[in-house]
Amino acid sequence: MVVNVGMRDYNLTHYMAPIGIGLIGLGRHGMRYARHLLEPVPEARLMAVCRRDAVRGAAFAAEHRVRFHRDHRDLIADPGVEALVVVTPPALARPICLEAVRWGKPMLIEKPLATTGADARVMVQAAAGAGIPLMTAHTVRYEPALLSLRGELESVGARRYLVLSNRVEPRPDVLENPTDYGGRGVLLETGIHLLDLVRFLTGEEVVEVRCEMDRPSPAGPESRAFVSLRTSGNFPCVVDSSRVTGGRVSRGEWIGEEGQVAGDWVQHRLWRISNRDAVEEWRVDNRPTVVTVLRAFLDALGRGLPMPVTGLDGQRAVEIADACYRSAEQGGEPVGVVHG
Repeated sequence: MVVNVGMRDYNLTHYMAPIGIGLIGLGRHGMRYARHLLEPVPEARLMAVCRRDAVRGAAFAAEHRVRFHRDHRDLIADPGVEALVVVTPPALARPICLEAVRWGKPMLIEKPLATTGADARVMVQAAAGAGIPLMTAHTVRYEPALLSLRGELESVGARRYLVLSNRVEPRPDVLENPTDYGGRGVLLETGIHLLDLVRFLTGEEVVEVRCEMDRPSPAGPESRAFVSLRTSGNFPCVVDSSRVTGGRVSRGEWIGEEGQVAGDWVQHRLWRISNRDAVEEWRVDNRPTVVTVLRAFLDALGRGLPMPVTGLDGQRAVEIADACYRSAEQGGEPVGVVHG
């Protein structure tokens, strides 16, 4: 069986490579994708790049002998570009996605998928309606410590609750332009990983949230968010996301009736506590998740398989964030999550 996707036929029964990639976004995170795409890998070849800073973008393209486009629309229309990797601020993702759908180009879009659930729904529906593969790059799903944690959940008995934390150092440059994140702050920027992990670890939808936020200025983006969430299975979860302190903590803790298991994807370790004197701890691999996500996208694309982290997964995370912001605006009152 063969489906026509954009400028190329993808055979659903065997792998086809290399796939010509257009990279939109060459900032700090986009450069991580660029480095992996420039490595000699059989799955893909970097064909063209696009960057808002045209001088630096053109210099990068000249150095690595790829094409440079100042406008994302020109990159998407480039006949050598068969699939896109989009690593831009989320405020730019919707027009890029819709243009890619128009040209029939599959997409890997960095999290968050959009600044609002409404925009995410438009993107996901457009791609689905046209049969265009869309993957959301929720990279933490591929962290070895997180995957090890997921594999140990049943070892601590009946579940009681889940705590997810992501505390990182302040970085004013991250939100130099607040419109990039639609005026939103740390919850949408990095906390979105944790909102996605609630669904990934529990296998359930989030139906209600309570949220409080700290904002350095009344109209500015938040620097801290505490969220209490309830899933469709009535499972309580807690999310702690902030940019207020030195150092980094990124971990998940699953509490069961017979013990606790936790994974830390900064320290790359896992531990299980079953009683006061029974503590097990072990190290896990430290591998770059960007290349893992990229290869998962390329493999699914080449094999004609469903995307391992779908556009709908990205949409759901942003919809949960929407509910968090509504709850914070209402003084931390419980708010239902609206799924489109």
